[in-house]
Amino acid sequence: MPEFYEPSVLKRLQETELSILKDFVAICEANGLEYYGIAGTGIGAIRHGGFIPWDDDIDIAMPRKDFEKMVSVVEREYKDRYYIVNAWRDKRYPLMTTRLAKRGTLFVENALKDAHCPCGIFLDLYVLDNVADNRILYELQSWEAWFWSKLLILRCIPKPYLAATGAKARLILAICGLAHRGLKGFRISPAWLRDRCERVCRRYDKKNTRRIAFLPDTSPYWNVIDREKLYPLRTIDFEGISLTFPGNIEEMLKNMYGDFMEMPPEDKRKTHYPYRLEFDWRPGKWQKAGR
Repeated sequence: MPEFYEPSVLKRLQETELSILKDFVAICEANGLEYYGIAGTGIGAIRHGGFIPWDDDIDIAMPRKDFEKMVSVVEREYKDRYYIVNAWRDKRYPLMTTRLAKRGTLFVENALKDAHCPCGIFLDLYVLDNVADNRILYELQSWEAWFWSKLLILRCIPKPYLAATGAKARLILAICGLAHRGLKGFRISPAWLRDRCERVCRRYDKKNTRRIAFLPDTSPYWNVIDREKLYPLRTIDFEGISLTFPGNIEEMLKNMYGDFMEMPPEDKRKTHYPYRLEFDWRPGKWQKAGR
């Protein structure tokens, strides 16, 4: 069964994330940057007018040029409030996503606790790159990006967090341990794996392709956006914030989740329940989540 927060803790976490989101939207509007709510944030906006009741994160996608400008603005003008967490800023971070993290807070999810990469309460940011129009070339690009991104995780985390249990989990963890030791033994660095993955994602930077996508995802077929269906963008209320979404957000959600308007049973509801959570954090000061 998934773990759930105490209601007061979840409420405070969501309020903190909304404060980050408000600043993020203000940055984008002030600098003419495009962004799109996706995934669970899209479901929440359409089905609930905000957060899915048990959800604990916000998912935002951005075209690469807009993303890079946003990072530059944050690190130049908002560095007293926020910092960027990704594999380029911290070699211990094992994912190809980026996080806009709030200073003075701490959110260490179970899946990343062995990476020893502290991160504040955050927005999840997904960078969208051009992907091949040809089906075979797209399959190759997506598989390569997925492969390098998973090796990056194995290089950084010897025992990844698994939902599986029992003999199956022990077998998977044994294989992951062997892969981790092999990568270290051959002196393959996280930076090398990160760069290989990014080169694959940016393979068609100079081409005007029909689609854009975040390929190093759980599935490379999830966050794929057809440019012809992207516009006009839609504005949907999210907890009182006017948030921008792709024009075909329902089609994207159906592709990812099937009937996304149907509430899942309790045992299928997912959270990123943290290993450690702090709303007022200083280095060396730790607190168990929900305590």
